[in-house]
Amino acid sequence: MGRPKSFEPDVVVARAMETFWTKGYADTSPADLAEATGVAKGSLYHCFGSKRELFARALELYDRTAAEVTEEFLSRPGTAKERIRAYFVLLVDMDLDGPVRRGCLAQNTVSELGRRDEEALRAVHRMEERMVELFTARLRQGQRDGDVDRAVDARAQALFLQTTLAGLRVMSKTFDRPVLHRIVDTALAGL
Repeated sequence: MGRPKSFEPDVVVARAMETFWTKGYADTSPADLAEATGVAKGSLYHCFGSKRELFARALELYDRTAAEVTEEFLSRPGTAKERIRAYFVLLVDMDLDGPVRRGCLAQNTVSELGRRDEEALRAVHRMEERMVELFTARLRQGQRDGDVDRAVDARAQALFLQTTLAGLRVMSKTFDRPVLHRIVDTALAGL
């Protein structure tokens, strides 16, 4: 009979996500994961199967958390432009104010794993599609409310916004706050 688990899997996944996000997949060792989570390597692998499976769970958590924050933020009172701008600024400022400029875990995953990991690329694509859907919904609400021109193709604009957001998260690793905020304002000028 094995020993019962003495850790909370959701907490372990959250701590592993932070480690992968900061160090990258390849540079995160099993020892790093054990240290970050407080769980022995053997127990980690017994529970999650492998580093790659734990990484997949971390990507799922990142996606779920990002979607929840995005939905909540975009649903606050204000025009579509005001809410999207505030959301973009929030993310840029979080990237800049953290102890390490690490950008977006999804974009980092694409950059690091590229064509070597189709499953990770599909996971990131699903994340990006979900963001596009959330932006599309907020823009359509803005059209109903009268603060977004009805002639705007909400889906095309949402794709542009997601592309801008992905670029901002990458650029937040090297550019300063005023430049990034100007990019946000330029991207939203057409709303």
